[in-house]
Amino acid sequence: MHFTSEQRLDDGVLEREFTLGEIPGTLWTTESAAPAPLVLMAHNNGLPKAEPRLVARARYTAARGYAVATIDAAGCGDRPRSAADEQARADLRQAMRAGEPVDEIFESFIGPLVENAVPEWQTTLDALLELPEIGGPVGYSGGWAALGIRLAVAEPRIAAAGFFAGGYVPRAQREEARQVTIPLLFLLQWDDEGNPRQRALDLFDSFGSKEKTLHANPGGHTGTPWFELEDGCRFLDRHLK
Repeated sequence: MHFTSEQRLDDGVLEREFTLGEIPGTLWTTESAAPAPLVLMAHNNGLPKAEPRLVARARYTAARGYAVATIDAAGCGDRPRSAADEQARADLRQAMRAGEPVDEIFESFIGPLVENAVPEWQTTLDALLELPEIGGPVGYSGGWAALGIRLAVAEPRIAAAGFFAGGYVPRAQREEARQVTIPLLFLLQWDDEGNPRQRALDLFDSFGSKEKTLHANPGGHTGTPWFELEDGCRFLDRHLK
């Protein structure tokens, strides 16, 4: 892991950009006498790690005493995309705008994206846990529910997870949801135009976790109330501290 930039923000959080091979990432930490628990924070597939909503969540969570890290997965953010990836994204956006069925497009695009992203997140996790300022346990928080489900099944070091939305998740991850047994906090925007409500509710029902909580709020995809971030940190506090 090679740190490429460093800046101390006005809330006392240290923000560092890093590269790990071809993987670009960001790490947010605060000064602490003891190693901090780690939160892997992912945004919706395709959005960059510098997306303002992700950065705001990361800084808030770091200020609560966590190390928070995110990466741009292959084909996401500023990382190169193939012509096929670009066409799949365009087809998906067009179908959603037109109200046409998107399942097959979604499966062919998101399924491979998840499979390719998981090893990179695990490689990043390995490197982060070698840093002296980071300890365990590890949590996951993000709008990329499919990635979170796959990681929760494949990665035993993840002790708790917070998922957003979840209306569109590939079939493979919907089936894997039954194998997820860690504590979960699931956020749902009741009027989310891009995530069918019933599909999100069905996904929540399928998780195998004995401790799982659903928070539903009125409003569209980007209208999640700010207080949910505070509640999310309390959830992390219960399971990671």
